[in-house]
Amino acid sequence: MNFSGCLRFIVGAWALVALGLVGSASRAQAANLESLEIITASGVVPFSVEVMRTDDELQRGLMFRKELPEGRGMLFDFRPERNVSMWMKNTLIPLDMIFIQADGRILRIAENAEVQSEKIIPSGGPVRGVLEVIAGTAKKLGIKPGDRVAHPLFDHS
Repeated sequence: MNFSGCLRFIVGAWALVALGLVGSASRAQAANLESLEIITASGVVPFSVEVMRTDDELQRGLMFRKELPEGRGMLFDFRPERNVSMWMKNTLIPLDMIFIQADGRILRIAENAEVQSEKIIPSGGPVRGVLEVIAGTAKKLGIKPGDRVAHPLFDHS
């Protein structure tokens, strides 16, 4: 094999390795999706969510992502229940933030948070989790404070 052929082989092999890594990362992310339901006055609304539990995950959230499919979301696990503040620094997707108490009741909804803003968005009281979904979702689906969220993170006793 000449130098040119060898170089093409090496570049091709690296491309296959890179494709494999990207594919496995996508599969790993998809495998980490969990089911979550919001029980509203008009019915049950299902979501598939990524759950952020570690400090690194909680800090990164949806930063730098360019899309969030409809019906998907990100659930932040703030254990134990406490007052939290969120912001949209480096977040490129407009979001609704749904603040959820430990018993699964929605405490507050911050609609249409401004992208790339450092404005602080407070929970308005102690919460166990925050669900981020595409901006406009809460209004479109009739999600309101007091509605219930069904997910293993929340105590429904």
